[in-house]
Amino acid sequence: MEELLIAVAYGGGIISIVGSLWLLVVMFQTSILWGLGGLFIPFVSFIFLVMHFDRAAGPFFVSVIGFVMSLIAVWIIGPENFEAAALTVRLLI
Repeated sequence: MEELLIAVAYGGGIISIVGSLWLLVVMFQTSILWGLGGLFIPFVSFIFLVMHFDRAAGPFFVSVIGFVMSLIAVWIIGPENFEAAALTVRLLI
């Protein structure tokens, strides 16, 4: 059971990264300055989300769903069991 939850936690992390990269692509499609700002300046992504919510809502919610998946999986496993289960998954790979 723990191995499955570890896989869900890693999967949620990957989904969150995909959503963040998608948001970065949308920022670059809007303007090169938005894209560069999103890469190098903190909180520019949040400002872009507020100003262009219609374009940024999809990537934002994908990222949030991935984060919530990881958070719930790690919460169910518990911090003391997470390292042991993660080691087991690494050995299987």
